[in-house]
Amino acid sequence: MEVLKKNILIELLSISILFFIFIIFLSGAQKPQTVYPAQGFIPAPSPTPTPFNPFPYNPPKIPYSRAYRIMLVGDSIIASLGPNAQLLRQHLIELYPEHEFVNYNYGFGATSIETLPERLSQETTYKEQKFQSILSQGFDLIIIETFAYNPLPQYSDGEGLAKHISTLDESIKQIILKKPEAVVTIMTPIAPSKTLFAKGVYDLTPIERAEWAEERIVYINKVIEYAREKQIPLINVYEKSLTPQGEADLKYINPDDYIHPSAAGVDLISRTIADFIFSKKIFPE
Repeated sequence: MEVLKKNILIELLSISILFFIFIIFLSGAQKPQTVYPAQGFIPAPSPTPTPFNPFPYNPPKIPYSRAYRIMLVGDSIIASLGPNAQLLRQHLIELYPEHEFVNYNYGFGATSIETLPERLSQETTYKEQKFQSILSQGFDLIIIETFAYNPLPQYSDGEGLAKHISTLDESIKQIILKKPEAVVTIMTPIAPSKTLFAKGVYDLTPIERAEWAEERIVYINKVIEYAREKQIPLINVYEKSLTPQGEADLKYINPDDYIHPSAAGVDLISRTIADFIFSKKIFPE
């Protein structure tokens, strides 16, 4: 009898031990395991986001449409084309008689390229008229004039030109990122006269007039260089407004201020844009 009791006690004890081990096992399985790296292990750094770089630029193909929409943005050179760039529209219809064109002119006089980012992303006001942000609207083509007639003299030598190009570069990247379906182009202005620039507006010596014109030519040429480097389509009005001797052709300059385009200058700009669009097949016929 005592032997039987002893055997029962041993079995109960064995069962208790097994149960205890089972409980420990369950507790360990539910506890998260901490994995320690091997000695000397250096975690891989997080990948650095790749900056958006759409260059060299490959313009998208614009789908066929009955009407095409064009954004023009720049300073008073673009503003001289009028609120809807009507002459440009007429020249385009001559080339595309089966189509209609809607032009939005964001040319604001006496503004530098530093105002371009604001025009792209925010509502702006010019001459008491409100303008929606450019990037909030639909368009097929945007033409960015160089803003070279409004350089950045507030910066030190070379710094203003670098700031001009960097602002243009970031603005174009923003447009391509937000509106990849639209074509981006750059347009140069008419050539400034080295002998008559701003005559009747500013009292300058002949040397100062030449320097002011030269400064604007430097900005124009730097933007041309940028466009060619990034393979951005370039509408080169500047080149077409020169005489065979390489000087500004005065017939394209308004004699009232020797800054802005004359009627012939407005026609030259409008026709050059239209011919460029047609010859480069920006819009399907």
